[in-house]
Amino acid sequence: MEQKQQTMKLTPYRTYKPSGVEWLGDMPAHWEVRRLKQVASLNPSRIEARTSLVAKTSVTFLPMERVAPDGRIDSREVLAAFHVWNGFTYFRRDDVLVAKITPCFENGKGACLESLPTEIGFGSTEFHVLRGKSSISPQFLYRLTTVSEFRRLGAETMNGAAGQQRVPADFVANYPIPLPPLPEQTAIVRYLDHADGRIRRYIDAKQKLIRLLEEEKQAVIHHAVTRGLPAEAAAQAGLDPNIRLKPSGVEWLGDVPAHWEVRRLKQVASLNPSRIEARTSLVAKTSVTFLPMERVAPDGRIDSREVLAAFHVWNGFTYFRRDDVLVAKITPCFENGKGACLESLPTEIGFGSTEFHVLRGKSSISPQFLYRLTTVSEFRRLGAETMNGAAGQQRVPADFVANYPIPLPPLPEQTAIVKYLDKATADINTAIARARREIDLLREYRTRLIADVVTGKLDVREAAAQPRR
Repeated sequence: MEQKQQTMKLTPYRTYKPSGVEWLGDMPAHWEVRRLKQVASLNPSRIEARTSLVAKTSVTFLPMERVAPDGRIDSREVLAAFHVWNGFTYFRRDDVLVAKITPCFENGKGACLESLPTEIGFGSTEFHVLRGKSSISPQFLYRLTTVSEFRRLGAETMNGAAGQQRVPADFVANYPIPLPPLPEQTAIVRYLDHADGRIRRYIDAKQKLIRLLEEEKQAVIHHAVTRGLPAEAAAQAGLDPNIRLKPSGVEWLGDVPAHWEVRRLKQVASLNPSRIEARTSLVAKTSVTFLPMERVAPDGRIDSREVLAAFHVWNGFTYFRRDDVLVAKITPCFENGKGACLESLPTEIGFGSTEFHVLRGKSSISPQFLYRLTTVSEFRRLGAETMNGAAGQQRVPADFVANYPIPLPPLPEQTAIVKYLDKATADINTAIARARREIDLLREYRTRLIADVVTGKLDVREAAAQPRR
């Protein structure tokens, strides 16, 4: 990679001194070590804005999902101040956001708000806000919060209930940082902005490829679950390849195979079953799988490594069983396709985010076919149109899911369709996984580069002064 080759030419500073900070080691001799609270104020009060705001003043709204791990923000949503004055975190342009809740903190969610479209904003209560003083630039302050040691050490200080642990303000305030002179901070930021731009272009290209592959995959799934198998695949499965169609009576669905039925989801699956059914079979120490939202991927994969004792998660989390189907209900997780079929759940019972709807198929539908139906683009589009709730917290109502019309083939045909889709989408899934791995490697490289530069392991002053193309 051209940028990587250029970075290899960078050299260390001429002279170093001990920093007195174990993770930092030696640092450039002319730098200082400061605690964050010495160079930035933490979580400033909204009271300072009371005199300059009126109820209808426009403010930017940033829920957690609109702040990316790479520092980019989706700041399109501008609201009147009275909508968000109470119950949300206050910040101003040039402040730095740092997610405090797990796993958003560990994943690096945060941003420098130098380009905030309004002077003032509000967002998730799960952000810490840092406001730099005169000795530090906002962008350099933000870069310091992206260093892996900040995330690792902060994660070790977390407290709170399972799945709701947070980094305390005291850790952030007392975190020791390396501090170069302001002109050098500017040079470091300039160099990293240029390097970051190149890396982002590589990542954006990979993400565009993933979107195209996902569209191809979606077309294959949509045809199979609404029209049946292609003739050749049907014949191989022992099914009639000469499918006759009939009107489904559903506008978006159109015609369906004549021997299929059209049902509402509530007729073939129960929605959000009660945990009471498990009370007699569970004891406090029974092992259950824990699935917060971030451990369920848009492609149906789950990270089910975390197994807890039932008493930790019995209250306050969504209950499900093996073979249930999860569907995210909150924006933008619903639109992004977050959900899964839990046929491989390592424990019989599990708990997870309250932002999931749970579908439990009845005898007329297989779990995997039920899951495939929830991945169809029309399900996501129509569900998004029914969302209700406050800004940034809109959810798909249970009534939409319950009454959603679905095409229902006989069980043997459902099984054949699932097998066909597993095979037909295998190469697409492999290509998507490869592109995602390449993105992960690029992000790892960027993280390492930032850490080496902002901690003084590499001197970028000369490189930053060179004209950039």
